[in-house]
Amino acid sequence: MTTFDDLLEEAGTFGRCQKRIFALLCLLSVPFSGVYVGIVFQGFTPDHWCRDSVVVERRQACGWTLENSRRLTVPLVNNSGVLQQSSCKQYEVDWNTTALTCDTQELNLTEVSVTACKDGWEYEYEGRKSFVTEFNLVCSDAWLVDMYQSILNMGFFFGSFAFGYFADRFGRRISFLMSNILNVIAGIVLALSPNYISILVVRSIFGFGVKGGWMTSYVLLTEIVGVKYRRTVGILFQMFFSIGNLILPLLAYFITDWRWMQVVITAPYIFFLSYYWFIPESPRWLISQNNSPKALEITEALAKENKRTISKNFEMLTDDDEKDSPSASLLDLIRTPNMRKHTFILMFNWFTSAVVYQGLIMRVGIAGGNVYIDFLIAGLVEFPAAFLILFTIDRIGRRLPFATANIVAGASCLVTAFIPDSMFWFKTTVACIGRLGITMAFEMVVFVNTELYPTFVRNLGVSVCSTLCDIGGIVSPFLLYRLAVIWLELPLIIFGVVAFIAGGLVLLLPETRGVPLPDTIDDIEFPNRICILCSQEKGRCRGEPPNEETFKIRPDKQQGKHNCVTAFV
Repeated sequence: MTTFDDLLEEAGTFGRCQKRIFALLCLLSVPFSGVYVGIVFQGFTPDHWCRDSVVVERRQACGWTLENSRRLTVPLVNNSGVLQQSSCKQYEVDWNTTALTCDTQELNLTEVSVTACKDGWEYEYEGRKSFVTEFNLVCSDAWLVDMYQSILNMGFFFGSFAFGYFADRFGRRISFLMSNILNVIAGIVLALSPNYISILVVRSIFGFGVKGGWMTSYVLLTEIVGVKYRRTVGILFQMFFSIGNLILPLLAYFITDWRWMQVVITAPYIFFLSYYWFIPESPRWLISQNNSPKALEITEALAKENKRTISKNFEMLTDDDEKDSPSASLLDLIRTPNMRKHTFILMFNWFTSAVVYQGLIMRVGIAGGNVYIDFLIAGLVEFPAAFLILFTIDRIGRRLPFATANIVAGASCLVTAFIPDSMFWFKTTVACIGRLGITMAFEMVVFVNTELYPTFVRNLGVSVCSTLCDIGGIVSPFLLYRLAVIWLELPLIIFGVVAFIAGGLVLLLPETRGVPLPDTIDDIEFPNRICILCSQEKGRCRGEPPNEETFKIRPDKQQGKHNCVTAFV
């Protein structure tokens, strides 16, 4: 019986048609950057201090400088041994009994008691209007900024599960269309939301649709290219997210209102609606739904665009991933020792990648430098990550580059935390190396995850492990912003420690370079089992026949139609 991979070999594994679809779908990763890390600009918190309406009125009438009026409103507080003007306290002064004239320059308020802000806040806008300044999300309400990002990741979490089901039940194409319709509606409503509660609700729906569409596109892309191209197109697909990171600060520089910024981030999804007429359904999915005639029709159109011809004897098509596969269960991921080890290590690495990557990006907004330039520089260093991965994984392997990327990211975070601000460029360089390392780790965990699970449980394994990515995204804003209040560099210490642990755990995983994808749990638990003899041409045992004198030989159990004799090292 013919498999789709056999048919794809004739139609072209990465021809003109796949390249066109690849180019279209890669564009989806560009606005995803604005959705995921747009909080750096949309939620920017400028310098702020308590507003005193009497002082503001006198400042405008008398032409005082901002510094003079702040001296009459804001007390000094001790921050790590440095006296700074408070952002959340003000002098408790009754201006009806204390004279305030244009000549008031040296009024001494140091002995006056202080209180929490009573009349709102003033902001050093620098021309930018964020949802923080619009809704006064500072001081005791600052945690609501964290919630803005966490609620997005919560939408990601549920969107991954829901659209994973939709795509398997109704197809990749219709799921992608549903996602983009939801994105357009939610994105526009978010830009028009009148209050912060409605913003949080719509933001979660926006995340639900965006993540679902992104995952569906990734799956569709890997299903229509040949096996040897899947890893490359997967890495390059993610690299377009880095292109979005370069475009984002440029847009933010010219679009200073967070609501208009939201409209611009949403606009591409209107264009993506047209993809429904330009991108075909996945033939692999159609085969899994016993719709081989339609799959053959789409593949013939694909071959025609690739200027290839396919044989006319392909009447019955099957998918290798569906054939003779037992039903997958969550228990399969933890029932046996090696599967359990792989699952826990991969979960921790998904969690770490999300926490550190997202944390380092959001930290740009609170580090005190030029947010546009710093964000752009940090975005540029992500590009070498994809090329380093492609250069090393087939020469060195997966395990060592994966572990090294995590360890380098961890070391960079720890070193950056203790570099004084006076050494600005050195500190920026080390931080960028950390960003490069965690980007490599984030991109590698995706395909390493697929190579460490047997066929029948591979999709389930990736889905379950990757949910820790969204949980990490929920935790990351609170970890960054709340710990930064204690000490700005404290989050870097945490990032460094967890990245170090992740890198060390990766070294406990097996190397998968040059190793066939496992078909059964036995292939995971007994990695040295080697096929000596199979009764059929396509055996389920792995490897080439060794010297029989070197190995202990025993017949394997009957596996479908393939009766093998196996050996153990």
